[in-house]
Amino acid sequence: MTTEKKLSKKTLRSVYLRHYQLLGCFNYERQQSSGYAWTMMPAMRELYGDNPAKMKEGVKRHLEFFNCATTPSPFIIGITCAMEEQYASSEEGTFDPASINSVKTALMGPLAAIGDSFFWGTFRVMGAGIAAPLAVQMNALAPFIYFLINFVPSTLVRVYGFKIGYTGGSAFLTRISEDGTLNKLTEAAKILGLVVVGAMISSLVTVNLAAVLNINGAEISLQQIFDDICPQLLPLLLCFACYGLLQKKVSGTLIMVGLIVLGILGVAVGLL
Repeated sequence: MTTEKKLSKKTLRSVYLRHYQLLGCFNYERQQSSGYAWTMMPAMRELYGDNPAKMKEGVKRHLEFFNCATTPSPFIIGITCAMEEQYASSEEGTFDPASINSVKTALMGPLAAIGDSFFWGTFRVMGAGIAAPLAVQMNALAPFIYFLINFVPSTLVRVYGFKIGYTGGSAFLTRISEDGTLNKLTEAAKILGLVVVGAMISSLVTVNLAAVLNINGAEISLQQIFDDICPQLLPLLLCFACYGLLQKKVSGTLIMVGLIVLGILGVAVGLL
């Protein structure tokens, strides 16, 4: 029988303080993933320190893509801590760890929109708008006013968001696990992700062939031939090629560099 594992207050405090470094190792492949894994490390050590396999699995789990406004992100981190506790305390095969990332994925988009709108687009602008004229007049209250309008609301949302995410998230997750909602949410998040990626392929990926074939004096566009076979066939094939390389564990960064080189060479020889 598995013993219930709970994170100590010291560990939770450490996790919260580390979240301020979410953007410390930002990259364009997985955005805030490194910062998220760093944030979760104290919890990982306490829950899985005696199980190297699960420890490795947990670190890799939190190195998956993550991107959210930093102010509401503690809410997601708090829920993640609660779910990691649940996974560490569950018997083998009774808890799907993929649901942890599914919940993160489902929450990061809506919370990012809220965080950007309120804290980047509202409080920060209001604080700067009021404090800047005072600063020009050499008024010593200017930095304090900016601090009150921008920093204080942000800090309150971070602190209470983390607490609500952890304490309320634990009870919430227990309920949705028992009634099967969590499994449905996990499946819905996967489907939504596939739909979004599919829409991005048709709207954002373009491959236009500039080459023209001259057959007995008649000029035939190579791009037109592919469009007649299937519109947007080349972008689809390019995406499948990139997906195949990712499945073979080729680095996403290396794939991007390869696409840039391919594009330059294609233009240089007149193919693209």
